[in-house]
Amino acid sequence: MPTEKSVTVLGGGPRSARQRHLDAVTAGDATFAELGVPAPLVAALAETGITVPFPVQAATLPDALAGRDILGRAQTGSGKTLGFCLPLAARLAGGHTMACRPRGLILVPTRELAVQVQAVLSPLARAVGLSTCLIFGGTPQNPQVAALRGRADIVVACPGRLADLIEQGHCHLGDVEISVLDEADHMADLGFLPVVRRLLDATPREGQRLLFSATLDSAVDVLARRFLTRPAQHSVDAASARPEVTHHLLTVTPADRVGVIAALASGEARVLIFTRTKHGAGRLALQLAKAGTRTAQLHGNLAQGARTRNLAAFASGEVRAMVATDIAARGIHVDGIDLVVHADPPAEHKAYVHRSGRTARAGAGGTVVTVQLAAQAAEVRTLMRQAGISPLAATADPSSAVLRSIAGPLAVRTKPAPASARPVLVPAPVDHQAIGRGAAAASAAFRGRGRRRG
Repeated sequence: MPTEKSVTVLGGGPRSARQRHLDAVTAGDATFAELGVPAPLVAALAETGITVPFPVQAATLPDALAGRDILGRAQTGSGKTLGFCLPLAARLAGGHTMACRPRGLILVPTRELAVQVQAVLSPLARAVGLSTCLIFGGTPQNPQVAALRGRADIVVACPGRLADLIEQGHCHLGDVEISVLDEADHMADLGFLPVVRRLLDATPREGQRLLFSATLDSAVDVLARRFLTRPAQHSVDAASARPEVTHHLLTVTPADRVGVIAALASGEARVLIFTRTKHGAGRLALQLAKAGTRTAQLHGNLAQGARTRNLAAFASGEVRAMVATDIAARGIHVDGIDLVVHADPPAEHKAYVHRSGRTARAGAGGTVVTVQLAAQAAEVRTLMRQAGISPLAATADPSSAVLRSIAGPLAVRTKPAPASARPVLVPAPVDHQAIGRGAAAASAAFRGRGRRRG
């Protein structure tokens, strides 16, 4: 843990190490070492080609490494995962973990996000002699229980399955020294709030808490006031350079809707298409496949293996189009998404912001298209105003020139699938057990029971 050291500077009194860190951050030239990151972790970052901190990391690391609670607002894709993984690895190194009693906890809303956080965390943990494990539903729990019994130091978990394992006596949170809540506003949107509160209540009050969210709404404020102690507050995305994103609003007739979306997905661009429901995602993916676009799906009705395979196929470019629901929106961390299409306008502006944030990542530009029916115009107009967006508006049908200008050159088409065919990479059996034991069900069960003591 970094200690405060003072030095004397010309024309002034002593300055702390934290003040020097802040000076470097302000100047925009701080290194990970200057921010207080231990040498083994700096070396682990360098091995992966990461040598320069992102703004969110430069802003939060000095306080987090010093043990302060953090309330951070940062847009998705800003680099905040490293912002909390580095303090976890640094501050837990050298400690002792008992079986089924982790010392670090990261709560995330989706399985896909859990996997990607684990991918960032694992090499850092190994560099300082720590172990990690993943906990989420939709897969057998025995390997997860074995990892907990094997004294995993840090747990990356979705709330529902973790609550279930606690109720079964397989996990206890009484030794947690550092808790992280990622995508806090999304947790509240998905109805995780009761189980998240109970999980955090099960961790020691004196522990360090790091809470990150893209927006700081009333639900997040409830969590912050209840669980954070004099937090250091950081909001970095407003000051950082925003990638260039072009927003389009296309008004279509019900008969032309699918044809317009198919035209948008027909180019060489990598396209992510959002629907409001999992059934709508399946239906649209089938329609796109029949139109000749190789398509995969990502939603809660698929077994975890199918979700993982589909996301990997999309990330690798094996398929160019992915149809997803909002529940999976924040679990999609794929660079190179050129186009986001809101096949169904989202219900509220925060969802629009987070869906749209899948494109224009890592400094690249991107395009966002919202497809609306005339009957949705008033609702979408309010949505755009709340999101602060002034889109380029047009009326479109499948032959409109604006679609080709957005989608780019026509890609090589696959052979149209027969009416009975299922979309590419989609036909995985529905895991009914995973659905039945989803986050909402686990939340309700966990909320109604008392805490078990380890």
